[in-house]
Amino acid sequence: MTAKIIDGKAIAADLRGKVADAVHRLQRDRGIIPGLAVVLVGNNPASESYVASKVKMTASSGMRSFDHRLPEATSEASLLTLIARLNADPTVHGILVQLPLPKQIDPQKVIAAIDPGKDVDGFNPVNAGRLSAGLPSLAPCTPLGCVHLAKTVQPSLEGLEAVVVGRSNIVGKPLAQLLLAENATVTLAHSRTRDLPVVSARADLLFAAVGHAEMVRRDWVKPGAIVIDVGINRVTGAGGKSRIVGDVAFAEVAEIAGAITPVPGGVGPMTIACLLANTVRAACGIAGLPAPNFARQPADDRG
Repeated sequence: MTAKIIDGKAIAADLRGKVADAVHRLQRDRGIIPGLAVVLVGNNPASESYVASKVKMTASSGMRSFDHRLPEATSEASLLTLIARLNADPTVHGILVQLPLPKQIDPQKVIAAIDPGKDVDGFNPVNAGRLSAGLPSLAPCTPLGCVHLAKTVQPSLEGLEAVVVGRSNIVGKPLAQLLLAENATVTLAHSRTRDLPVVSARADLLFAAVGHAEMVRRDWVKPGAIVIDVGINRVTGAGGKSRIVGDVAFAEVAEIAGAITPVPGGVGPMTIACLLANTVRAACGIAGLPAPNFARQPADDRG
């Protein structure tokens, strides 16, 4: 193994420390305590575990945490009523509705109902549009974490060739926009891209977010490239034991890459850390204050 291992746990802990400092200053200087409301509908075990981590880290950073647990049978109208109440609550600065939602609820209606200024997941169409236009916005947390991790290896991404494999609204598309804001040259690829291994092998920065276990192999990677693995896939190995792997074949790619994130312990911890940072940004935005510079945000539309 020759690649530098990008320690997402340590980098996320550093970011959470900066968030806690910012929360302390906001409370001391302005009397503002950022508040994050997390809404979970149903009892999906993975969602429950993830929400518990969010609630715990929100409190540990000095912010207020509002935890709303609703039964599986909750109606769309009831959830929208709760969101309207949270939109109007001055103690709530960030609202996150955990996905997936039960089948009777349209997630797009729910996402659109969240006040864009409190949309710490960055999924509201207003924030998506502002990000695409190169305007300041609340951007999705996982893409923010990906860029942050890449910049711990290469502080300036300007002029680098970036390939994003995966075109989801949650990761791939917003990640491409954030990379453009860093002045990288971006290719947004996906499972239907012709000669995908060849396209991937051009990348100085390769982001794998396609949701296919160990799809990215050694010959997909340019020697010395920075590889950020967004995938979380559970696979069953010998003896029936399951394990978590990414979208990248870690062992073989680590032999050729310059730096690589592990799974677990890479992008995952950064997602929650960036959620906390977004909550502080939202609190500052609502108060008309400049946001702390945890990580560079897109500021203009350059040709």
